[in-house]
Amino acid sequence: MALTFFYAPLDADQGFVQKIFYLHVPMAIVALGGFMAGGVMAIRHLRTGERSWDMRSYVAVHLSIVLAVGVLATGAIWARASWGHWWVWSEPTLTSFLIVFLLYCCYQPLRFSIVDPERQARSASVFAIVGATFVPLNFAAVRMSEALTHPRVFSTAGASLPGEMLVTFLVSLAAMALLFVTMWKLELTSKHAADQLRRLRRGLEDRAAAAGRDAAAEPATAPALGAGLPSATR
Repeated sequence: MALTFFYAPLDADQGFVQKIFYLHVPMAIVALGGFMAGGVMAIRHLRTGERSWDMRSYVAVHLSIVLAVGVLATGAIWARASWGHWWVWSEPTLTSFLIVFLLYCCYQPLRFSIVDPERQARSASVFAIVGATFVPLNFAAVRMSEALTHPRVFSTAGASLPGEMLVTFLVSLAAMALLFVTMWKLELTSKHAADQLRRLRRGLEDRAAAAGRDAAAEPATAPALGAGLPSATR
Protein backbone atom coordinates (compact mmCIF):
# COMPACT_ATOMS: atom_id res chain seq x y z
CA MET A 1 0.00 0.00 0.00
CA ALA A 2 2.81 2.42 0.86
CA LEU A 3 4.57 1.65 -2.43
CA THR A 4 1.36 2.28 -4.34
CA PHE A 5 0.71 5.72 -2.89
CA PHE A 6 4.20 7.03 -2.10
CA TYR A 7 6.70 5.20 -4.30
CA ALA A 8 5.06 4.54 -7.66
CA PRO A 9 4.91 7.70 -9.79
CA LEU A 10 1.69 9.11 -11.20
CA ASP A 11 0.75 7.97 -14.68
CA ALA A 12 1.22 10.69 -17.27
CA ASP A 13 -2.15 10.04 -18.93
CA GLN A 14 -4.48 8.83 -16.16
CA GLY A 15 -2.98 10.45 -13.11
CA PHE A 16 -3.92 9.25 -9.62
CA VAL A 17 -6.74 6.95 -10.78
CA GLN A 18 -4.17 4.67 -12.41
CA LYS A 19 -3.09 3.48 -8.96
CA ILE A 20 -6.08 1.14 -8.89
CA PHE A 21 -4.01 -0.85 -11.39
CA TYR A 22 -1.88 -2.19 -8.50
CA LEU A 23 -4.98 -3.81 -7.01
CA HIS A 24 -6.94 -4.70 -10.12
CA VAL A 25 -4.29 -6.52 -12.15
CA PRO A 26 -2.67 -8.57 -9.32
CA MET A 27 -6.15 -9.60 -8.20
CA ALA A 28 -6.98 -10.75 -11.74
CA ILE A 29 -3.76 -12.72 -12.11
CA VAL A 30 -4.17 -14.44 -8.73
CA ALA A 31 -7.83 -15.23 -9.47
CA LEU A 32 -6.94 -16.90 -12.78
CA GLY A 33 -4.06 -18.71 -11.09
CA GLY A 34 -6.46 -19.94 -8.41
CA PHE A 35 -8.80 -21.33 -11.06
CA MET A 36 -5.90 -23.24 -12.61
CA ALA A 37 -4.74 -24.47 -9.19
CA GLY A 38 -8.26 -25.71 -8.51
CA GLY A 39 -8.14 -27.67 -11.77
CA VAL A 40 -4.80 -29.27 -10.88
CA MET A 41 -6.11 -30.28 -7.45
CA ALA A 42 -9.23 -31.69 -9.10
CA ILE A 43 -7.03 -33.89 -11.28
CA ARG A 44 -5.32 -35.14 -8.14
CA HIS A 45 -8.71 -35.96 -6.64
CA LEU A 46 -9.82 -37.98 -9.66
CA ARG A 47 -6.52 -39.86 -9.73
CA THR A 48 -6.28 -40.65 -6.01
CA GLY A 49 -9.92 -40.58 -4.90
CA GLU A 50 -8.94 -38.65 -1.74
CA ARG A 51 -11.63 -36.23 -0.59
CA SER A 52 -9.01 -33.86 0.77
CA TRP A 53 -7.98 -32.93 -2.78
CA ASP A 54 -11.59 -32.20 -3.66
CA MET A 55 -11.84 -29.88 -0.66
CA ARG A 56 -8.61 -28.12 -1.65
CA SER A 57 -9.93 -27.64 -5.17
CA TYR A 58 -13.26 -26.34 -3.91
CA VAL A 59 -11.65 -23.76 -1.62
CA ALA A 60 -9.30 -22.56 -4.38
CA VAL A 61 -12.17 -22.10 -6.83
CA HIS A 62 -14.36 -20.48 -4.18
CA LEU A 63 -11.72 -17.89 -3.26
CA SER A 64 -10.94 -17.23 -6.92
CA ILE A 65 -14.61 -16.44 -7.58
CA VAL A 66 -14.53 -13.94 -4.71
CA LEU A 67 -11.41 -12.30 -6.16
CA ALA A 68 -12.99 -12.27 -9.62
CA VAL A 69 -15.89 -10.22 -8.24
CA GLY A 70 -13.32 -7.73 -6.95
CA VAL A 71 -11.62 -7.70 -10.35
CA LEU A 72 -14.86 -6.86 -12.15
CA ALA A 73 -15.75 -4.18 -9.58
CA THR A 74 -12.36 -2.44 -9.65
CA GLY A 75 -12.20 -2.80 -13.43
CA ALA A 76 -15.56 -1.06 -13.81
CA ILE A 77 -14.48 1.76 -11.50
CA TRP A 78 -11.21 2.18 -13.39
CA ALA A 79 -12.97 2.10 -16.76
CA ARG A 80 -15.46 4.75 -15.66
CA ALA A 81 -12.74 7.05 -14.34
CA SER A 82 -10.43 6.60 -17.34
CA TRP A 83 -12.69 6.01 -20.36
CA GLY A 84 -16.02 7.42 -19.24
CA HIS A 85 -17.74 4.02 -19.55
CA TRP A 86 -18.41 1.34 -16.95
CA TRP A 87 -17.71 -1.38 -19.51
CA VAL A 88 -16.20 -1.64 -22.99
CA TRP A 89 -17.51 -4.75 -24.76
CA SER A 90 -15.03 -4.42 -27.62
CA GLU A 91 -12.09 -4.89 -25.22
CA PRO A 92 -11.09 -8.61 -25.38
CA THR A 93 -9.41 -8.68 -21.96
CA LEU A 94 -12.51 -7.48 -20.13
CA THR A 95 -14.95 -9.62 -22.08
CA SER A 96 -12.90 -12.82 -21.86
CA PHE A 97 -12.46 -12.43 -18.08
CA LEU A 98 -16.21 -11.93 -17.72
CA ILE A 99 -16.82 -15.16 -19.67
CA VAL A 100 -14.49 -17.09 -17.36
CA PHE A 101 -16.18 -15.59 -14.31
CA LEU A 102 -19.68 -16.48 -15.56
CA LEU A 103 -18.47 -20.00 -16.29
CA TYR A 104 -17.26 -20.49 -12.74
CA CYS A 105 -20.46 -18.99 -11.33
CA CYS A 106 -22.05 -22.31 -12.33
CA TYR A 107 -19.56 -24.27 -10.19
CA GLN A 108 -21.20 -23.98 -6.80
CA PRO A 109 -24.82 -24.44 -7.99
CA LEU A 110 -23.70 -27.59 -9.81
CA ARG A 111 -21.76 -28.86 -6.81
CA PHE A 112 -24.47 -28.37 -4.20
CA SER A 113 -27.28 -29.61 -6.44
CA ILE A 114 -25.85 -33.14 -6.07
CA VAL A 115 -26.69 -34.85 -2.77
CA ASP A 116 -24.40 -37.89 -2.97
CA PRO A 117 -20.96 -36.80 -1.63
CA GLU A 118 -18.90 -39.05 -3.92
CA ARG A 119 -20.79 -38.07 -7.05
CA GLN A 120 -20.71 -34.43 -5.96
CA ALA A 121 -16.92 -34.49 -5.61
CA ARG A 122 -16.40 -36.20 -8.98
CA SER A 123 -18.72 -33.83 -10.84
CA ALA A 124 -17.15 -30.76 -9.24
CA SER A 125 -13.66 -32.02 -10.11
CA VAL A 126 -14.59 -32.55 -13.75
CA PHE A 127 -16.08 -29.05 -13.89
CA ALA A 128 -12.97 -27.53 -12.27
CA ILE A 129 -10.72 -29.26 -14.81
CA VAL A 130 -12.81 -28.14 -17.79
CA GLY A 131 -12.99 -24.60 -16.42
CA ALA A 132 -9.23 -24.47 -15.85
CA THR A 133 -8.61 -25.19 -19.53
CA PHE A 134 -10.33 -21.92 -20.40
CA VAL A 135 -7.76 -19.87 -18.48
CA PRO A 136 -4.73 -20.45 -20.77
CA LEU A 137 -7.03 -20.30 -23.80
CA ASN A 138 -8.32 -16.96 -22.54
CA PHE A 139 -4.76 -15.69 -22.02
CA ALA A 140 -3.66 -16.83 -25.49
CA ALA A 141 -6.68 -15.26 -27.15
CA VAL A 142 -6.03 -11.94 -25.42
CA ARG A 143 -2.34 -11.99 -26.38
CA MET A 144 -3.14 -12.71 -30.03
CA SER A 145 -5.85 -10.07 -30.25
CA GLU A 146 -5.22 -6.45 -31.05
CA ALA A 147 -4.62 -4.30 -27.98
CA LEU A 148 -7.40 -1.74 -27.64
CA THR A 149 -7.80 0.22 -24.43
CA HIS A 150 -6.82 -2.21 -21.67
CA PRO A 151 -3.14 -1.86 -20.63
CA ARG A 152 -0.72 -4.77 -20.94
CA VAL A 153 1.81 -5.25 -18.19
CA PHE A 154 4.14 -7.50 -20.20
CA SER A 155 4.49 -7.14 -23.93
CA THR A 156 6.23 -9.60 -26.23
CA ALA A 157 9.41 -7.60 -25.83
CA GLY A 158 9.33 -7.67 -22.02
CA ALA A 159 7.96 -5.48 -19.26
CA SER A 160 6.20 -2.35 -20.48
CA LEU A 161 6.24 -0.50 -17.13
CA PRO A 162 8.82 1.96 -15.81
CA GLY A 163 11.11 0.70 -13.04
CA GLU A 164 9.22 2.13 -10.05
CA MET A 165 5.86 1.00 -11.40
CA LEU A 166 7.18 -2.48 -12.17
CA VAL A 167 8.60 -2.91 -8.65
CA THR A 168 5.33 -1.76 -7.10
CA PHE A 169 3.37 -4.09 -9.35
CA LEU A 170 5.52 -7.12 -8.52
CA VAL A 171 5.29 -6.42 -4.78
CA SER A 172 1.51 -6.02 -5.08
CA LEU A 173 1.32 -9.29 -7.00
CA ALA A 174 3.35 -11.12 -4.35
CA ALA A 175 1.20 -9.64 -1.57
CA MET A 176 -2.00 -10.69 -3.33
CA ALA A 177 -0.66 -14.22 -3.86
CA LEU A 178 0.30 -14.48 -0.18
CA LEU A 179 -3.14 -13.22 0.82
CA PHE A 180 -4.75 -15.87 -1.37
CA VAL A 181 -2.62 -18.68 0.08
CA THR A 182 -3.29 -17.48 3.64
CA MET A 183 -7.05 -17.34 3.07
CA TRP A 184 -6.93 -20.75 1.37
CA LYS A 185 -5.20 -22.32 4.36
CA LEU A 186 -7.51 -20.62 6.86
CA GLU A 187 -10.65 -21.78 5.05
CA LEU A 188 -9.28 -25.31 4.72
CA THR A 189 -8.56 -25.38 8.47
CA SER A 190 -12.05 -24.07 9.21
CA LYS A 191 -13.70 -26.70 6.99
CA HIS A 192 -11.59 -29.51 8.46
CA ALA A 193 -12.55 -28.41 11.98
CA ALA A 194 -16.22 -28.22 11.00
CA ASP A 195 -16.01 -31.70 9.47
CA GLN A 196 -14.44 -33.12 12.64
CA LEU A 197 -17.12 -31.48 14.79
CA ARG A 198 -19.79 -32.93 12.51
CA ARG A 199 -18.32 -36.41 12.85
CA LEU A 200 -18.03 -36.04 16.63
CA ARG A 201 -21.64 -34.87 16.89
CA ARG A 202 -22.78 -37.77 14.74
CA GLY A 203 -20.85 -40.20 16.94
CA LEU A 204 -22.39 -38.77 20.11
CA GLU A 205 -25.86 -38.96 18.59
CA ASP A 206 -25.28 -42.61 17.62
CA ARG A 207 -24.12 -43.43 21.15
CA ALA A 208 -27.11 -41.66 22.68
CA ALA A 209 -29.46 -43.53 20.34
CA ALA A 210 -27.82 -46.88 21.20
CA ALA A 211 -28.05 -46.11 24.93
CA GLY A 212 -31.72 -45.23 24.51
CA ARG A 213 -32.43 -48.50 22.75
CA ASP A 214 -30.64 -50.45 25.51
CA ALA A 215 -32.58 -48.60 28.21
CA ALA A 216 -35.87 -49.31 26.43
CA ALA A 217 -35.03 -53.02 26.09
CA GLU A 218 -34.25 -53.59 29.82
CA PRO A 219 -37.84 -53.32 31.24
CA ALA A 220 -39.10 -55.66 28.56
CA THR A 221 -36.67 -58.42 29.54
CA ALA A 222 -37.14 -58.13 33.34
CA PRO A 223 -40.53 -59.99 33.59
CA ALA A 224 -39.25 -62.74 31.34
CA LEU A 225 -36.42 -63.47 33.75
CA GLY A 226 -38.77 -63.93 36.74
CA ALA A 227 -41.40 -65.95 34.89
CA GLY A 228 -39.67 -69.30 35.47
CA LEU A 229 -39.22 -68.99 39.28
CA PRO A 230 -41.32 -71.33 41.49
CA SER A 231 -44.24 -69.77 43.29
CA ALA A 232 -43.68 -69.13 47.02
CA THR A 233 -47.32 -69.97 47.92
CA ARG A 234 -49.73 -72.64 46.80
